Amino acid sequence: MTYETRALPPGATGPAPTPGSPQVGGHRGTLVAVSDLHVRYQENRDIVEGLRPESDDDWLLVAGDVGEYVSDIRWALTLLSSRFAKVIWVPGNHELWTPENDPVQLRGVARYEHLVEICRELGVLTPEDPYPVWEGAGGPAVIAPLFLLYDYTFRQPGTASKEEALAQAEKAGVICTDEHFLHPDPYPTREAWCRARVAATEARLAALPPDVATVLVNHWPVVREPTDPLWYPDFALWCGTEATADWPRRFRAATVVYGHLHIPRLLVCDGVPHQEVSLGYPREWQRRSRAPGRPVRILPAPVPVAAGTTGTPGTTGTPGTTT
Repeated sequence: MTYETRALPPGATGPAPTPGSPQVGGHRGTLVAVSDLHVRYQENRDIVEGLRPESDDDWLLVAGDVGEYVSDIRWALTLLSSRFAKVIWVPGNHELWTPENDPVQLRGVARYEHLVEICRELGVLTPEDPYPVWEGAGGPAVIAPLFLLYDYTFRQPGTASKEEALAQAEKAGVICTDEHFLHPDPYPTREAWCRARVAATEARLAALPPDVATVLVNHWPVVREPTDPLWYPDFALWCGTEATADWPRRFRAATVVYGHLHIPRLLVCDGVPHQEVSLGYPREWQRRSRAPGRPVRILPAPVPVAAGTTGTPGTTGTPGTTT
């Protein structure tokens, strides 16, 4: 089952929605997710080599930061798509970098579109494809892979503009590597690219049938609360946009999946579970008690054991050190 979309002309605003009649179908299995595989590290590459579904019907959500080099991204998605019944990928900031020694020197929108074409070769779904419908345990739910970027609105108190916030971050010694390698071409700025992505995606989600639940999958958190435990609070600038704060409730999210922060945990915001599913860098996952790289179950959506807003299924959330 899918909800069909009509693609816009090439660019970064994504496809416009044309909801179609759901195609009748069904499947068993589990909906699971991972992110931030960072396969340039051999230790992480070994973990990805060992990733396998528990059943032939499992779907895997990959919430960005597979790697920086196009060859590494292709390698990982080729492997995963050969094992899982369906793989759904969204880009992270690392996929959008243009490293100086990557043979593929595409920038910005062109780089993203190149990765989308690779995914289509492999049968991997992306934010540019019709939304699939999960009909297994915890479903039905529309799986909505998102590509939204960030717009520097996750600012610290006392900073009223992007410029003030960046100056404060620089004074604190916090500058995201995106500022050097993530190019927004042909947009003038990353926040302009973000605004275009948010507008197109919002229209697409709003066109879904009003009685259908969703699973929102984005590399960056779609609400600000997940950034609260960051060791370096100024890094929140590169972690999302306030424009999506009401999306989980507004678009009936059964759960939200994200990565980027390297703080794997369950956080409930306004009654909606938000699951950070990153592997992270070896120096981070080697400190955790949970076996590294195990995909996180997404549906049925988990419920925290105790009253409150956070839970840590199978691991201990620690402040992240992302780049």
